[in-house]
Amino acid sequence: MSKKKQSQAPSIFFEEFAVTPPVTKAAKPYLPPKKAPSETAIVYCEDNFGGIDGKTANGLVRHSEKYKILSIIDSEKSGQDAGQVLDGKPNGIPIFENLKEAVADAGRLPKNFIFGISPATGMYSSIERRLLLEAIKQGMNIVNGLHELLNDDPEFSAASARSQVIIRDVRKPRAKKDLRVFSGRIEDVTCPRIAVLGTDCAIGKRTTATVMAAALKERGINAVIIVTGQTGLIQGARYGLPLDAIPSKFCAGELEATIIEAFENEDPDVILIEGQGSLSHPAYSSSSFILRGSCPQGVVLQHAPGRKHRCHFESMPMPTPASEINLIETFAETKVIGLALNHENMTDAEVSAAIIGYEEEFGIPSTDSLSRSPERLVEMVLSAFPQVGA
Repeated sequence: MSKKKQSQAPSIFFEEFAVTPPVTKAAKPYLPPKKAPSETAIVYCEDNFGGIDGKTANGLVRHSEKYKILSIIDSEKSGQDAGQVLDGKPNGIPIFENLKEAVADAGRLPKNFIFGISPATGMYSSIERRLLLEAIKQGMNIVNGLHELLNDDPEFSAASARSQVIIRDVRKPRAKKDLRVFSGRIEDVTCPRIAVLGTDCAIGKRTTATVMAAALKERGINAVIIVTGQTGLIQGARYGLPLDAIPSKFCAGELEATIIEAFENEDPDVILIEGQGSLSHPAYSSSSFILRGSCPQGVVLQHAPGRKHRCHFESMPMPTPASEINLIETFAETKVIGLALNHENMTDAEVSAAIIGYEEEFGIPSTDSLSRSPERLVEMVLSAFPQVGA
């Protein structure tokens, strides 16, 4: 398959899924085959594993190319299996009450301690700071996905120096002198670019992009993901950036440059761009930069029909897919080519009914990325861009 053919406009025709009551007839969740990670890690997710704010831990349990996840720390779910909690299928990753138990179970000191919670504040509590310092004292590297950069904190920099460990601040952007502005060279990327956007934050956009890419690759289609948030970067994605940590002047340019780099290095048939937040959400602006910087010819929209209000904003009802589609297609020169569902708070029958209803309403493929076959995600791409499968 070649990238030389110009991509055509599409025909008009889950941060991670929170744990929900199991659907009755759900297919086995499809996830990409895992590479052998080289570094061991414990993931801290106290009182949040399987929940919306536990999306980083949830994502690492489902897929991690960089770290071998040994266990989760969450005293509320201690004694359970992480895979069973998330997807109803054991995966051998235990959940422990505290750091002491997790380290003891590992047999030898894990190399990394990953903070797996994504709080709305982006900052650590005093209790969490003490735990991180204890992990450093024991000799573990710290993987920090929050906006609070620990290498800039004198207490943490001194502690890491004493213990000779590394703190990885995932959301630290490159130096301002090295940041890039939008150039227009995105038009040189001749393969289709598809953004996976959503109607809310923490709704499964990265999960859908990951499952879609794996399913396309199984078809022999070279799909490359551009991640835009901390979870994808921690998982080990080759191409990505912490978009919400970059000064706004450079967001579109940094994303454009990353896409061009992936295009030139990988010769992809299609590029998938992970969305952030929601274009209609007043608390987030990342979606607008994603649409501007990637100039996608197609959009897959992620929606949770069972979610009544925006995450952390109980006074804000969820938008309808129709309103979000209209906003996206008004804001950017693109088309929504598929609808992916997050099945939280839904039974299997409700998921099936929603899929049928949305397909009838919008005339585009619809599916649940985790509980249904990934072939429907492939169909979204091939229906809109038939040249990809040629």
